[in-house]
Amino acid sequence: MTDIPLDRQVAAYWDEHVHDLEIATHPVGTPEFFQELDDYRYDKLRYLPQLLNFASFKGKSLLEIGCGVGTDLVRFAEAGAVVTGIDISPVALELAGQNFQQHGLEAELINMDGASMDFPPDCFDTVYAHGVVQYAADPASMVQEIYRVLKPGGQAILMVYNKYSWLNLMSKITGVPLEHEDAPVYRKYSMLEFKRLLQPFHTYSIVPERFPVRTRLHEGWKARLFNEGFVGLFNLIPRRLTRPLGWHLIAFASRAP
Repeated sequence: MTDIPLDRQVAAYWDEHVHDLEIATHPVGTPEFFQELDDYRYDKLRYLPQLLNFASFKGKSLLEIGCGVGTDLVRFAEAGAVVTGIDISPVALELAGQNFQQHGLEAELINMDGASMDFPPDCFDTVYAHGVVQYAADPASMVQEIYRVLKPGGQAILMVYNKYSWLNLMSKITGVPLEHEDAPVYRKYSMLEFKRLLQPFHTYSIVPERFPVRTRLHEGWKARLFNEGFVGLFNLIPRRLTRPLGWHLIAFASRAP
């Protein structure tokens, strides 16, 4: 039994496991490195540019919680958003700074916990936290903080993992662990559980996304079977039938005006 507080365990984990770093083949911090992570992310998450429409955030103040190396935040900034990124990992933030510098873009990047933010109330048009809440030591406090720092009428965009998804079932059947399953905190949510978490908000909608694409993370016969068989077969099924099984549950939640 460790005496280290849970939030410090979470921070230490993400210092050692910067997201998607394991797929990089180019030297860390080089332009090729950041391009490789961008290519990988938007191959795996093909839905993001369509669902978010980065250009629609032009001129808006946007906070990303858990910005990592800044892959999504760079896209928001390139589209004209005024961006702030926070992360509990100093290692990730240092890389994010290099990423922005190489793109000739500006961002305020701060080492901060999303569950206890040092921002005044009502200061951001948008708060974005994609794949962060499920790893948080105190997810309810994080959601309350997101609501607090949003301007009246502002929007939060949050993604959590779907407990009843194709990927969760695939992991159980094959015995292949899910990415970052070894993190100090790792939660999956049903639709009902996610809705309960979003109660502070005036209105919200939840979109299931993230369907099978070829994996670059795993090797061996299981990976070949997944890539050469399952991916194609699953995507032949009409999306209206498989949509509830999406691995990602993305909420668009609005604060009351």
